[in-house]
Amino acid sequence: MLILNEATMKPIFLFGFDIGSISINTVVMDYSGKIIEERYDYNHGKPFDKLKEILDILEKSYSREQFGHISFAGTGGKLAVELLGGTYVNEIVAQSSSVSRLYPQVRTIIEMGGEDSKLIFMDEVDNNASRLSDFELNTLCAAGTGSFLDQQANRIGISIEKEFGELSLKSEDPPRIAGRCSVFAKTDMIHLQQIATPVHDIVAGLCFAVARNFISSLGRGKTIKFPVMFQGGVSSNIGMVRAFRELLDAKGNELLIPEHNTSMGAIGAVYHHLEEGTKEESPYKGTAKLDQYIHGEKSGLL
Repeated sequence: MLILNEATMKPIFLFGFDIGSISINTVVMDYSGKIIEERYDYNHGKPFDKLKEILDILEKSYSREQFGHISFAGTGGKLAVELLGGTYVNEIVAQSSSVSRLYPQVRTIIEMGGEDSKLIFMDEVDNNASRLSDFELNTLCAAGTGSFLDQQANRIGISIEKEFGELSLKSEDPPRIAGRCSVFAKTDMIHLQQIATPVHDIVAGLCFAVARNFISSLGRGKTIKFPVMFQGGVSSNIGMVRAFRELLDAKGNELLIPEHNTSMGAIGAVYHHLEEGTKEESPYKGTAKLDQYIHGEKSGLL
């Protein structure tokens, strides 16, 4: 469904951003919820510089009049709203909103990003809808996050994007690696290297350690019901998908990876606006204040 700007007769779109510690996930959607464009960008430790770069690119494709609304989720979302306008949506609400609309049959969500992880539980409303019922967040320890996997992949000299997952699938009997603490996990990995353990077994052991830690810490005392949705940046790692599938004893479609697995937070932020939005929400202000913030001219902005 397209909504047109009455003055220009150009279609108006909705923009969603999930600003995390590792990446910015961006979607452009129409008012029916259809995804028009999707981006995944590493921010290299400078999320607002990368956000400005993305917005500059988008403004070349879409005029200011086509920015119907802009929604933010993630750790940088609240500040982004102050600088750019739009709406901030809580991460749990954003992640659950996208699943509720696109995959209403799902009962449990595993979301793993660069520096945090979430276990979200959904209740059935009817055959075509579900709603958030409970959630758990990871502790401050780095073990069990995407950044920890990145660090260990770099330490043993393999690419997290290309080699890591493929290598892990070669392991038939992954060794046990401590998963509750990143320091202990690193110690175990060093020991395995010293005794000439094959690299594919080490990376598989690491995947199982991270998944085991997630289930035992966030899922402790909880019932993980199927179907389970695995989303977030880490869900692109096929080694982690295998580990969760085996540890949860998931069969067939009991463990699902969504089509837009890295963008579910950004998508959910837009869906939340479509369902809950009001006319009082701030319109998109353009990037002037964001540019000032990036260059350190913060006085009077926040």
